[in-house]
Amino acid sequence: MTLKGPSPRAGISPSQLSRIETGHRRISLDQLTAISGALGKSLDELVESPDDSDVVIRPDRDDTRGLTTWLLTKDNGPRGLTVAKMRITDPAGSVTPDDFGVHPGRDWFTVLSGTVILYLGERVIRIEAGQAASFSTMTPHTLRSDRGPAEILCILDHNGERSHLHI
Repeated sequence: MTLKGPSPRAGISPSQLSRIETGHRRISLDQLTAISGALGKSLDELVESPDDSDVVIRPDRDDTRGLTTWLLTKDNGPRGLTVAKMRITDPAGSVTPDDFGVHPGRDWFTVLSGTVILYLGERVIRIEAGQAASFSTMTPHTLRSDRGPAEILCILDHNGERSHLHI
């Protein structure tokens, strides 16, 4: 189906439909109702999750990197961002030059428990529970835990998701 099909029936231009579809424009309830009618679908059908059969989020363990990851968004979250919870067990001080990564984009995380050591270029930054960090990922970086496991909630753009979760 092309955008030109439902566009006249919904009373929304193809370019506006495209921006709604790609997440570059927020949709109003009036537009959602018009689109559902143009597609011959109920509002429930249009916004329901495609599959609620398995609602459990299972951890992915990477023992070589000392990480356990729970992917909280599926199939690219809002605006292409990925949200994940991570448990870091690799201790601070065990960093080699091969551990540092560089990629386009930005990373953001908040520490839920424990303390994280962020190695950011030449800097070593201590981030405790309740604190957050945001940085350009073009600076070489890696994370370690300080004195026991640490848990973080992180938001990654597409480049960060690919670099951190698919190694």
